[in-house]
Amino acid sequence: MKRLASASLAVIAAALSLGAAKAPATYDIVVRGGEILDGSGGKPFLGDVAVKGDRIAYVGPHAPGRGKREIDARGKAVAPGFINMLSHSEDSFMADGRGLSELRQGVTLEVMGEGGSIGPLTPKMRTLEEQRQHDIKYPITWKTLDGGLEAMAKKGVSLNVASFVGAATVRVNVLGEDDVQPTPAELDQERALVRQAMQQGAMGVGSALIYAPGTFAHTDELAALTTEAGKCGGMYISHMRSEGDRLIEATDELIEISRRSGAPAELFHMKVGGRDNWPKEATLISHIEAARAKGQRITADMYTYPAGSTGFDAAMPTWVQAGGVEAWVARLKDPATRAKVLAEMHEAHPKDWENLFAQAGPEGTLLVGFKSAALKPLTGKTLAEVAKARGTSPEDTIIDLIVADGSRVQVVYFLMDEANVAKQMTLPWVSFGSDASAQAPEGVFLLSSTHPRAYGNFVRVLGKYARDEKVLTLPEAVRRLAALPAHNLGLHDRGMLKVGDYADVVVFDPKTVADHSTYTQPQLLATGVTDVLVNGQQVLKDSQATGANAGRVVRGRGWSGWKDGGCRASAKAWTW
Repeated sequence: MKRLASASLAVIAAALSLGAAKAPATYDIVVRGGEILDGSGGKPFLGDVAVKGDRIAYVGPHAPGRGKREIDARGKAVAPGFINMLSHSEDSFMADGRGLSELRQGVTLEVMGEGGSIGPLTPKMRTLEEQRQHDIKYPITWKTLDGGLEAMAKKGVSLNVASFVGAATVRVNVLGEDDVQPTPAELDQERALVRQAMQQGAMGVGSALIYAPGTFAHTDELAALTTEAGKCGGMYISHMRSEGDRLIEATDELIEISRRSGAPAELFHMKVGGRDNWPKEATLISHIEAARAKGQRITADMYTYPAGSTGFDAAMPTWVQAGGVEAWVARLKDPATRAKVLAEMHEAHPKDWENLFAQAGPEGTLLVGFKSAALKPLTGKTLAEVAKARGTSPEDTIIDLIVADGSRVQVVYFLMDEANVAKQMTLPWVSFGSDASAQAPEGVFLLSSTHPRAYGNFVRVLGKYARDEKVLTLPEAVRRLAALPAHNLGLHDRGMLKVGDYADVVVFDPKTVADHSTYTQPQLLATGVTDVLVNGQQVLKDSQATGANAGRVVRGRGWSGWKDGGCRASAKAWTW
């Protein structure tokens, strides 16, 4: 009888199992058995994340039912998709929509618009932008910021895209690239362009104040533009007027713009540049935290390296750059102008511009990007090496390279203190941005080099700083990579593993996740991130890109398409 009863139970169990197997799938995807880091910074737990359509349908210990596809996350961590607060992928996505260097790090949203943005554009601006393209060339067919983002998405991207409207872009629309100040009527035109961009979904106003023509904007102009952004639920974000000799004054300007406009503000790529300035780190932090204590929403983002990367435009005075790169190159060909520029370049601490070359020195300046094929063999050499080979001074060499290349020339400057970088990693109001493009170690991207932050900035937070050096915990690292930037941007349905939110999900191995890119070999992909979902579609599977064009345009709170979107009478009407 016992054997008969056991046999009957076995038959019943088999029948139930068969019925369960034939039952329709409850979810599209289930990520099973991982360590869930939901983005809150709280204690992780073992469980499942289930996805239906483009949204998260379940987060908990065990998803009831099954998925059409299941991802085995046992022994791995499961987190919300990471947000790159400072991306320069406007060009790179036109060449390769996979964004592989970022995708392999778990990034699911690229936020662009540091000073310049892909719109709004006048016909003249569109022509100049096409003429100034380097390795990646494509037609510019749009006029507005939204039009540029939509063109990117329609071409096909694996990652989500968003953008600030560039203060310099708005300025050039109205004033051109010269060192001039707007009349009240012209400032009204600029404000109207910002309002239009905000209603199209811009995240706020972005500025880059060490570069011409952005540097020509005074505080009043920037505060006026930010006021318009604040009315539309946006923020002000800035590569400040100085990150070195006048760092504290520049920080105070950003705080003042936030105070006047009522909008939140963020420092792009927080740093202290130049050995003489390294002791200012504590003062920088204290000024920000004092403003925060008064109720202002001041935040920052950073990259996780002691070197920056920009052009040789940050190695000479901005007056010579007025009117655009073509006018700049023409002036440098004039002997008298060249002599004046050389004299100013020898000033280690100029009063009204940022001399990154003086901070880094020729040995600390690495050449990584040329427009001219004839100069590309110099890629990877230091300025000191090139100057010595040519028998010219470093300053003369900089000018010669700009003139020969017809561009600003992309370089890496070694500027920061490792201890300061680690200190900033501990600050709870700091998120992360690569200040680089999403690219791949192949094709057109091999025509130039880059900074290792393009391939390693985000996993470096997880591996080097959280796991190895324990500068921050893994849950806190995930919060700062995802939930914090989402909150700062006003994106209340991204940045967390939460039912109803968009299904941007990352699976990674916390024991092995690592960056491999270096200054001498920057184009090396990160490892340890195995699976990535964007809007519920799998774009990375077993560390290989699927090619799915799951990315969308992500719009800010001023977008007229939101039910509660649009613009208000003032920034105070918004809950930040």
